[in-house]
Amino acid sequence: MKQLLTPRQKEFVALADSLVEKFRDRAAANDESNEFPFENYEDMRRVGLLNLSVPEELGGMGATLFEVIPVIERLAYGDAATALAVNMHITPLAQWSEVWRKTGSPRLESLLREAAEGNLVWAAITSEFGTPNLMTDARTKAVRVDGGFRITGRKNFGTNSAVATHASTTARYDDPDKGPQLLMLKVSLKDNPSVRIHPVWNMMGMRATQSNDLEFADLFVPDEDVVHSFPVGYLDATVTETVFGSSQPAFGAVYVGLADAAIDWAKQQLRRRGLVDNPRVQDAIADVEILLETARAVLYRHTTQFGTPEYYDEFTLQEIVANSALVKHVCSSNAVAIFSRLIDVVGGAAYAKSLPFERMWRDVQAGQFMPVSSLAAHEFIAASSFGLELAPTHGSLKVEAAE
Repeated sequence: MKQLLTPRQKEFVALADSLVEKFRDRAAANDESNEFPFENYEDMRRVGLLNLSVPEELGGMGATLFEVIPVIERLAYGDAATALAVNMHITPLAQWSEVWRKTGSPRLESLLREAAEGNLVWAAITSEFGTPNLMTDARTKAVRVDGGFRITGRKNFGTNSAVATHASTTARYDDPDKGPQLLMLKVSLKDNPSVRIHPVWNMMGMRATQSNDLEFADLFVPDEDVVHSFPVGYLDATVTETVFGSSQPAFGAVYVGLADAAIDWAKQQLRRRGLVDNPRVQDAIADVEILLETARAVLYRHTTQFGTPEYYDEFTLQEIVANSALVKHVCSSNAVAIFSRLIDVVGGAAYAKSLPFERMWRDVQAGQFMPVSSLAAHEFIAASSFGLELAPTHGSLKVEAAE
């Protein structure tokens, strides 16, 4: 169904629209060959989308999270794997841009200017084998050395690592005074002998993301690249503000855009077959449109409210994590349900590898286990509803504006 977008949202979405057809045409080949969509990245760079969320005064387009979300959705309409990959660059920059606007941090300003100049492409790589990736602990180890830390460990689901120059990651440091701390780190990936990418990505769907494993072997991270630290096992305010509140709706937007593409493809098939007047077909299409617009309603309510002083005053850290997880869960679960319902009217065409529905159907499954996973989302939502504390909290979301 049609969306009511602001003038700025329309301006940014038009950039994505200019690429949708190209992305769609390349998607099947990239999926089949299990290759990263390098051409798509160059197209996004050419039209300026890699600078979408960098503040205008620092050389970017200045899109807020509310303005980024429909762009991610539209990119996913063309190719979900490309949208998911570039999301790992655009969304962190959006998070840090908001923090920079509040704090005027020189370090963040330098990073954002690098991105605007085309010298920095980001990836958020924190996932590890056998962990829920809730940003409360890590198996990757940090050892204190002169001037910084030595990092050793292996991460998986390294989305966007095929093109990223830098990444954010996590490591556990057993501080002799403060106890176990989780470090949030900025690491350089390009031509770094201490970083090895293991080409193990051979999944059912989202194949073109090439979300390979990364191994850090005695990687030196200087003190100035330790972005943040907090006690292991805690829900942290900075993580909540810069990760959960932004990444969850952005992940959700990928699956909303993918589901939208599936609906439009199915409607084309049904028109071609002369079935648009069929009551069963109309019932199915109404069902999927309702699911899609329900997801969008939750998605855009969150991006409108998140980050406002009123929102931070009203909700606890755990409640904000729960709200953020709810957004991603509704979007990804509704997207899966949309595909299942469309099969009722598309029939065997959904199963044909020569047609795009089959690839999109495989891609949509990834949303169910991406963080925050459905199980973890339910835990946070239920505990917050009952007023139960899942973990202690660290820090405050009340950030003073820069003078």
